[in-house]
Amino acid sequence: MKVDLKLLQEKIQYQFHNEELLIQALTHSSFSHEMTVRRRPDYERLEFLGDAVLELVSSEYIFHTYPQMSEGNMTKLRAGAVCEPALAHCANKLELGKFLYLGKGEECGGGRKRESIIADVMEAIVGAIFLDSGIEEAKNFIMTYILADMETNKMFYDSKSTLQELVQKKGSARLEYTVLEEKGPEHQKEFVVAVNLNGDRLGVGTGKNKKAAEQKAAYEALLKMKKNK
Repeated sequence: MKVDLKLLQEKIQYQFHNEELLIQALTHSSFSHEMTVRRRPDYERLEFLGDAVLELVSSEYIFHTYPQMSEGNMTKLRAGAVCEPALAHCANKLELGKFLYLGKGEECGGGRKRESIIADVMEAIVGAIFLDSGIEEAKNFIMTYILADMETNKMFYDSKSTLQELVQKKGSARLEYTVLEEKGPEHQKEFVVAVNLNGDRLGVGTGKNKKAAEQKAAYEALLKMKKNK
């Protein structure tokens, strides 16, 4: 499988000293398991490390940026900034899915677009940069590609509640979520959900369960309402 590592490093504006770390960060377990000789390590250990670095950097950023914010609200803001949908959103901006090493089954199953995978890879890249160059370079990557749009990212945490509060403030009435479609095999089912306000469609979202799809639909609605302000 040919992956353009040079292009990816140009996209993230970071050149690895040890390119094997980047390769590991992009390697899904399905690809590793299909290798019969010299099996390559997958990204899971790097993801573990990257998650810790991301939590530290985002915590420091929120602490200094919002000096009057309570501990509870800081926790909620951090959760929104680094949750799976937010990380997947950031990964999609970099088109990370194009650079993954996937096994044949995962490839056929749409793994390049699966949020859980590309979000994990985003954290694995943080971990890889940390091992390659230390905290400052990892922090630079996080600030540039994950925390740059905090206002958008924080809406991912609980879009449904945020949308409900916004609708109530406007005095609007019926906010309803409707399942439009269930697709895929039982173990990898995806739900497509629409959110409607007084019968008018505000957004559509897809997720691995109804709750996740509803959150996505609500997020799409919030973006639309923000754009139309």
